[in-house]
Amino acid sequence: MSGFLIHYMDNTIKLIIGASGQIGTELTLKLRQLFGVDNVIASDIRIGNTELMAEGKFEILDATDKNAILNIIKKYNISEVYSLAAMLSVTAEKYPHKAWDLNMNSLLHVLELAKEGHINKVFWPSSIAVFGNSTPHTNTPQNTIMEPTTVYGISKLAGERWCDYYKSKYNVDVRSVRYPGIISWKTNPGGGTTDYAVEIFHKAITDRTYNCFLSEHTRLPMMYMDDAVNATISLMQTELPINFTSYNIAAINFTPSEITKSIQKHISDFSITYAPDFRQQIAESWPESIDDNLAKTSWNWKYRVDLERMTEIMLENLKLRYNSK
Repeated sequence: MSGFLIHYMDNTIKLIIGASGQIGTELTLKLRQLFGVDNVIASDIRIGNTELMAEGKFEILDATDKNAILNIIKKYNISEVYSLAAMLSVTAEKYPHKAWDLNMNSLLHVLELAKEGHINKVFWPSSIAVFGNSTPHTNTPQNTIMEPTTVYGISKLAGERWCDYYKSKYNVDVRSVRYPGIISWKTNPGGGTTDYAVEIFHKAITDRTYNCFLSEHTRLPMMYMDDAVNATISLMQTELPINFTSYNIAAINFTPSEITKSIQKHISDFSITYAPDFRQQIAESWPESIDDNLAKTSWNWKYRVDLERMTEIMLENLKLRYNSK
């Protein structure tokens, strides 16, 4: 990953649960780079991509099995857990009970293990999906009305409250950010409403056209993967927070029309059509832009990759993947 210049002195052993997912893959690779392959244990219910599996330890793990998590913690003397296992928005709407079971129990098991003294620090990601139609959609505040309309959003809001409960009642050191849509060329889309912004780059190269499942003026907050990983690691390394907060973090926001224009600067014959489906309603319940001033003032958060730079990076790397000129 480019643009990540921070180095930390930290020899604690870290476990990544959900390491084969979109964020988990790149977070694991960056943690290995910063802290050494022997200090980062990857785990998932399925194996990861070739790069993830090439070096470092990997364990097959069912995140809903508390004893299995504990066994790995004891095996490797784990100190920190990044609990990333989750069923994303689109898939969760198809399998709501399975999504609730995975999203909630995977978190609760880790919080309980921290409460019992088996681990010292937890990272758990929330999402802009915690917001809903009643939330201010522009410059969405850190503290505001949260009435999510999706199973994924409901589980993330409940997770935030559980994290706050374990922090205030049991002094569990748990940290969290609310991810916007995350964009990366390394892993394929994983079942999220914002994943159009990943698919569009693939289709721009392979097909020169894309049929978008959101309308052209649907504005959503997004972030390039490097920035999401940077936010995660830097939050875990700071002395804060004293109290639990799932921090708003923001980078860029754009519409399908705007990202299309950015791509057309590099692929002039690329075209887009629009066929909004059920995901349009999900997108319309989410913010258009995010106020992340609390993260900026609390731990000096800032993003680095804007829309134009992200487009360059995505197209450059995906052209290599597809052997395209």
